[in-house]
Amino acid sequence: MVSHGRQKKDAAPKQRKPKKGKNNEDNDIDGDIHDMELPDDFSIAGGSSVYSEANSFNDFEEGDQEDENNDDEISRSEVRQAKLLDSLSLTSTLSSEKRSAKREAAYKVIFRSVTQYADGKGGREILESSGWESLSEACMSSLRGGSGNASPAEQYAACRVLEACCVVLGEDRDDVVENWNDPLKKVVNATGRATQVRCAALRCLAMMHFICGTDCLEDGEDCSAVMELCEKVGAERFRGEKVSPLLRSAALDSWALLATTFHDARIAAGDADDDAMDLGRGLTLLPLLASCLESPDVGLRSSAGECVAYIHECRLNLGLNEDEAENTTERRFRRGSWDGTEWEVLMDEVKQRIAELSVESGHHMSKKTKKEQRATFRDYMSTIVDDESPTEEVNFRGGKLKLKSWKEIIQLNFVRHCLQGGFQVQLMTNETLHDIFGAVLSSSAGMSQLEKRLFLSKQSGASKAADKAMTKQRRTRTNVKNHFLTADGDDTHGLL
Repeated sequence: MVSHGRQKKDAAPKQRKPKKGKNNEDNDIDGDIHDMELPDDFSIAGGSSVYSEANSFNDFEEGDQEDENNDDEISRSEVRQAKLLDSLSLTSTLSSEKRSAKREAAYKVIFRSVTQYADGKGGREILESSGWESLSEACMSSLRGGSGNASPAEQYAACRVLEACCVVLGEDRDDVVENWNDPLKKVVNATGRATQVRCAALRCLAMMHFICGTDCLEDGEDCSAVMELCEKVGAERFRGEKVSPLLRSAALDSWALLATTFHDARIAAGDADDDAMDLGRGLTLLPLLASCLESPDVGLRSSAGECVAYIHECRLNLGLNEDEAENTTERRFRRGSWDGTEWEVLMDEVKQRIAELSVESGHHMSKKTKKEQRATFRDYMSTIVDDESPTEEVNFRGGKLKLKSWKEIIQLNFVRHCLQGGFQVQLMTNETLHDIFGAVLSSSAGMSQLEKRLFLSKQSGASKAADKAMTKQRRTRTNVKNHFLTADGDDTHGLL
């Protein structure tokens, strides 16, 4: 007898769903069942399902553009606060919404409004009073699985919203760190979670300790514990499974950010043969970083090179006194170098590898990737091989940042990755970022729109006077160049 279809005894056993209850909250957040993976280039700014509230929020933005230009009716600051309040009202619907796609889209709207509209002290107060508690609860529910249908995209968006909120909330918020420390660690440890979700959770945890945390946290919950987690996740294998290069790269980036909060001696001091001084965390990480530089993944190589550059910078700083010159020759031959230490051979190999990557070519990479890698590793090589400090200047409306060390550059790149489109807005208005990077604010930072038009616009009196002076200067310079063509006999005799 011919059987049409699979017999009942051969049917695959159905997977039982875990029962709901308080005792299963930890199981949900540990992620025993593997989630669907997200693309490596997945972003909070990418497209997904369409959310009705998101569309109405966009309509709200377009409808208020005329109000922004009308200083008589309402100021721009009030418009931005109104947009922030409008988006934070979505937090009340997240717990009752059953569709994951709509919750994800709502998180994207909130992320955009928090990064771009929560500016200054007023934006922080609105976030604390009007939406932070409900938003925190909604994110916790999403990371625990909610009603059982929280997609990886929703979990990723929830982590990104939390990370952005940390920048807005500012420093001295140990309550935020204590509330989220364990849940985010569980997400990172859950090997069944999507790689992008674990990356976002780890970056959020690092940002939370960097901005909100203080030195008052207990052992096991402090910054050192998170760095230890990053070191384990950055290895080739973690909890018996092979780690994705994307997650390893995020772990090294997070480790570098948290390392900037420690003294240089905690990172690069000591030697294996010297028992009198504790060995720096960065020195124990060097073998791992050297192996990462041999990885075929471009992102992992770049993250490892950045960590090596920062460790090398810390090592050099240990051999300099405040009253000593910091030229290249002195930096190279002081006691902060690697000469005569156990790490000398390893660092020579690392230097050679970074020099190779700075000129690497071939058809296995695109032109854009090769260009970016060469530029990146040339910067690393200038520090690791030539002992030169990096310099970078970031301009924003109302001021600028002058970065002169890898410590500042690592911090800025991490904050830039977090805020995305709201990076410039937060640089202009966020006092915490001003304190961290030592922003140099211009005199026009506190001017009103009318004052800027009167004194800084192209139609202002100062601009017109400068234009006339420049025109006169160009005319004089041209006349001097053409003097031999227009000079008469008297001028010729006078020159002779």
